[in-house]
Amino acid sequence: MLLWEWAWILLCVWTPKPFNPWRLLILRIFGAKIHGSPFIHQRARIQIPWNLEIEEGACVGDRAHLYSLDLICLGKECIVAQEAYLCTGTHDFSIETRPLVTAPIVVGANVFIGTRAFIFPGISLGEGALVGACSVVTRSVAAGAKVVGSPASPIS
Repeated sequence: MLLWEWAWILLCVWTPKPFNPWRLLILRIFGAKIHGSPFIHQRARIQIPWNLEIEEGACVGDRAHLYSLDLICLGKECIVAQEAYLCTGTHDFSIETRPLVTAPIVVGANVFIGTRAFIFPGISLGEGALVGACSVVTRSVAAGAKVVGSPASPIS
């Protein structure tokens, strides 16, 4: 983990946007499963790259945070906007020691996750779903659905 932290800081954070292939190479070296040519912003934060799978055309924006204690799968052409937070870890508060609990996040093709949205562990976002800015997604979202708010609820 420490090696990954330093590698991203020293080799990627300073790179301009056209250096995306270089950032993808570094992610691949650290075990990310990358298909095609997605875009990862140089200031995106990826906690554990070996728990990331990202498809062709997906985009992870400026200061988006992929807290990948468990698997995060980003489908084709999906967009994770700036400062969005995908969180695969939490704690079991029903147990006194509050052990860590993780669950994967699966984002379908052509999904849009708005600025500063928060996605809870274990969530699936169906193909073509839209998550509004600053929304807090506590339940999976069906394909094509549009959700906004805190907690996120469907709109037409």
